[in-house]
Amino acid sequence: MKDQLHRTLHLHKTPKRIVSLVPSQTELLIDLGLKDSIVGVTKFCVHPKQLRKEKAVVGGTKQVHLDKIRELQPDIILCNKEENTKDMIPELEQIAPVHISDIYSIEDSLELIDMYGNLFDAPEKAKNIIKDIKAKLTDFKVFVSDRKKLKVVYFIWKNPYMVAANQTFINEMLSMNHFENSYQDESRYPEITLSELKEKQPDLILLSSEPYPFKASDIDEFNTVCPDAKIKIVDGEAFSWYGSRLLKAFDYFKALQKSL
Repeated sequence: MKDQLHRTLHLHKTPKRIVSLVPSQTELLIDLGLKDSIVGVTKFCVHPKQLRKEKAVVGGTKQVHLDKIRELQPDIILCNKEENTKDMIPELEQIAPVHISDIYSIEDSLELIDMYGNLFDAPEKAKNIIKDIKAKLTDFKVFVSDRKKLKVVYFIWKNPYMVAANQTFINEMLSMNHFENSYQDESRYPEITLSELKEKQPDLILLSSEPYPFKASDIDEFNTVCPDAKIKIVDGEAFSWYGSRLLKAFDYFKALQKSL
């Protein structure tokens, strides 16, 4: 089979021992009923909460303990082009086949769910998740159809300040919410200054709960720079976790829209 980078994986049977190095993909495995097949996760795989106590923690998403992964004797290792590093892939491939996802859109996410369904012999559960996500997406599109478009800046980091621009899954979620990304013309996660933010004159500033945990105390600084903008701390998982998290994301977005 091929992964989302069109790399060929040579698998002779359904993988039964999985190491997942991507939190949102770990959550997807759980929702596909594959908990018993997971042998290793990252310290950021926080859903479900008890999972890290039950499975081996092999490091983070950028740095892993190869010896720990090797000891687990996985049949497959699950990675993501953005969340993991290019350098770790050749080393991981010395241990087991590596499946790499590449997610920029909801369609990419649905493709990954289908891939996992086939890869791990859970096609019906995958189809049901995809069906439910599509239904929630259709409903949400109707919900936001008459909402006023707002110019938005979405912050993911502080010191330095970094925002989500184009070519990101976050940008797809912003667009889905009828938000006009003020950094649509830039790529990935550019560093910006507060003076540059002021020039953008956004209607809405969103401060993500992850990867940098923005808190209420951060709002004052943005209020000073953009006094006319609404400023909200938002659930970063809703905006950046793909896979089965989309089953919850659209309900969250409805509540967010109602609060604006």
